[in-house]
Amino acid sequence: MLEKPDKKEFITFTVSDDMCGQRLDQVLAHFLSDYSRSRLQQWLKSGYILLDGRQPKNKDKVKGGECIEIQLNKALESSKPKENWHAQSISLDLVYEDESIILINKPVGLVVHPGAGNLDGTMVNALLHHEPALESIPRAGVIHRLDKDTSGILVVAKTLSSHHHLTQLLQAREFTREYQAIVSGVMTGGGKIDAPIGRHPTHRTKMAVLPHSQTAKEAVTHYRVSQRYRAHTLLDVKLETGRTHQIRVHLAHLNYPIIGDTVYGGRLKIPANSAESFIEGLRQLKRQALHARLLGFVHPVKNEYMQWEVEMPSDMKNILDLLEQDMCETQSKQN
Repeated sequence: MLEKPDKKEFITFTVSDDMCGQRLDQVLAHFLSDYSRSRLQQWLKSGYILLDGRQPKNKDKVKGGECIEIQLNKALESSKPKENWHAQSISLDLVYEDESIILINKPVGLVVHPGAGNLDGTMVNALLHHEPALESIPRAGVIHRLDKDTSGILVVAKTLSSHHHLTQLLQAREFTREYQAIVSGVMTGGGKIDAPIGRHPTHRTKMAVLPHSQTAKEAVTHYRVSQRYRAHTLLDVKLETGRTHQIRVHLAHLNYPIIGDTVYGGRLKIPANSAESFIEGLRQLKRQALHARLLGFVHPVKNEYMQWEVEMPSDMKNILDLLEQDMCETQSKQN
């Protein structure tokens, strides 16, 4: 059974020395990035946030070393989201579950959170049916998201303390997140992409590498070649940061877009002298060929490192079979 948190439960943060001189609302936005600044300001005014035991103001500046306490249960109760998320009986592929966390293998096509155009039928709706107490956890306990058309593993916190622990690990870059991606083009080797990402200046639904923008956020992706084909490459990708669409944007920035990614990859690139069956097979892929394969972190209660891995789904496996067949047939013709 899920433990019900005490109504007076506080979560705490310690202000680091390098934040000296920053305004409190800026510091809160760093620690509590899931919430808007207007909501954090409301919580400050309502007395749900304390700085070294006193009720501070938005414009107060920190010196470093202070203790920030947030009475999160009451704060959330005072400002429940307007979305009115509700439980729905939707099947979930549970990889692991205990008293504090749930690991889910998200299929292609399943949206994580309700939103415009997807008011229900999401993973959160399914989670609230599976565990109704998640209603009291920020964002129904979801720690990190996957795009609708990206498959793979993600974690959900079942208690406030677990949510706090996992959020802190994620911000400290202490999650292990590994993906598999099939890209257009033959890569010669692996590497590191260190290029800031922000909202595209003209296409507001897209992200972009913006090296000279003050609003872009640091983004670091590591990749290595797993298998080369005639005109494509299977990559193992590891995230150091977790910006929106990060892997898709970074690989497109290198001119090795993920196949099937119509947003960042453009039209499907067909290599020369391809068999008709090969071309048709590539066209059958209706999403970006990106799969979250592995997730690891220090367990919030057991305090030991654990990791989980989920198998690549059949649509990506089918593409790899096609690429292997295409490469063998091409080599056979050359011989």
